[in-house]
Amino acid sequence: MATGAASFTGTRAEKEAERIIGAATAAVENVSVVPAMRMEVRRFARAPVKVGEIHRATMGAAGVPAGEAERGTEEEAALHDAAPRIARHSENSRDGRDGDGGDRDGPTGRESADIGDAGRGTTEKSRPGQGRRHSEEAVARAALMRVSESGDQVMGRLVETCGAIETVKQIRRRCLFRGFIEAETARAQGRGRCFDAEKTLDVWAARISAANPIRDLDTGEGGGGRFIVPGDPEWPTQLDDLAEGRPLGLWLHGSADLRFSCLRSVGMVGSRAATAYGTHIAADISAGLSDSGWGVISGGAYGIDAAAHRGALSGEAPTVAVLACGADFCYPSGHHELFAAVRHHGLVISECPPGVRPTRARFLVRNRLIAALSRGTLVVEAALRSGALNTAAHASTLQRHLGAVPGPITSANSAGCHKLIREGKAICITSAPEMIELVGTFGEDLAPEQRGPLLPRDALSPTTQSVLDAVPARSGAGPATIAIQAGVDIPTALSCLGHLAAGGYIQRVPQGWRLRPIKDPRCPSSVPPQQDEPGTADRDER
Repeated sequence: MATGAASFTGTRAEKEAERIIGAATAAVENVSVVPAMRMEVRRFARAPVKVGEIHRATMGAAGVPAGEAERGTEEEAALHDAAPRIARHSENSRDGRDGDGGDRDGPTGRESADIGDAGRGTTEKSRPGQGRRHSEEAVARAALMRVSESGDQVMGRLVETCGAIETVKQIRRRCLFRGFIEAETARAQGRGRCFDAEKTLDVWAARISAANPIRDLDTGEGGGGRFIVPGDPEWPTQLDDLAEGRPLGLWLHGSADLRFSCLRSVGMVGSRAATAYGTHIAADISAGLSDSGWGVISGGAYGIDAAAHRGALSGEAPTVAVLACGADFCYPSGHHELFAAVRHHGLVISECPPGVRPTRARFLVRNRLIAALSRGTLVVEAALRSGALNTAAHASTLQRHLGAVPGPITSANSAGCHKLIREGKAICITSAPEMIELVGTFGEDLAPEQRGPLLPRDALSPTTQSVLDAVPARSGAGPATIAIQAGVDIPTALSCLGHLAAGGYIQRVPQGWRLRPIKDPRCPSSVPPQQDEPGTADRDER
């Protein structure tokens, strides 16, 4: 077996150090002496020791006679420098790695320790004077978020199969689980594609070498931010519907609780180049939702997104902005004040590590989070190639409710909304109560029934209305004629004519009865003008 130490040449002290380390690492292969060996090398890695002490500990654990004499200060310095490498080899052997393999494939220095510690308990911040500690799961997932792009389903399946901590180990060893490779190869072949495990692993290994999860966690948690992973109390469980597309973690900035904010929420998306009509409707509906206790989730962009957030800020419920860049990065740059208000009354969240800038691909992948976090999605304005339709597609895939606001048929900005409604994919929504009815509790959160204005004639009985319709507008008609036109007998017609005259609907003229003119103050003011009946003018002339 190759020794865990680098080749020492030159001085007598270096040669002695190589011989001692070789014996110590060989002893690690003997299961019976590993515990004793590990205990000693850990102690030596933490503090300077005499060469005689390391001789006795390492040679005794390995079964080698410790009759060698102490060799002076040069040997002490060389062995003290080598002790940390002995400790790392002991830990690597416990994990099934070759002594040098992990260090050669992974990052060096503090970065190597940060990522390597993802599989061994809690990791402490490296900066002096700060005692914050990060869980092993958080460190591992923060590292993996630098390895793969957001929404990478291959990485999602690997983490689901092996766990985040083991995934970090496999990438650093450049050795993926065989069953996973076979499953991915079969999956790709079924879709007519090819899965190149070696190429994928090369990319991941290169990225994890440059990753510094501790620094990302320190940056992301600065200024009141926090990082949550699946299983945390604040993690929204509805994200599990994304399966292998579930984010590895989320970076949050704000005062609200994400899980609570998403329990009763509506996603609102639309065009960046919104019209005055679109921004007015978005702000009005989001304000109505917030006043009713429903949160609004959007993307923080210009246009409909900004109007949705501003409308929600006027109510009580929190609003959530889902970014396609790092949560510490303000995009668009003109929304500094808006994002500050959202952080104060809600949340700004992202699945991208701190400092990551937005790209078109990240916007499209981000949309799945808006659809998954909310009970339903409302598209306010969307052209035929709008990214809002991508969010609508995610909502349909996740079996979330989908609504669309109609616009002018001449507006290209509403063509996407009209397409969704015409194809039956979305419900026509015109107000906040209608959206609440769509996403709310079945049979409870019902929108009020919409009716036209109540007219005085609506209180009349059907028979009386029939008689009223038979009364001419200009020339009068006798009771017999009106009875025939209304389809009733003469006594009934006379009774109804009396009620109509008392109510001010008709008046008596020499020819019989006719409708009272609409300008007559005794006529009910809400009665619409009546059209002339066919033949009325002729009867008047006669």
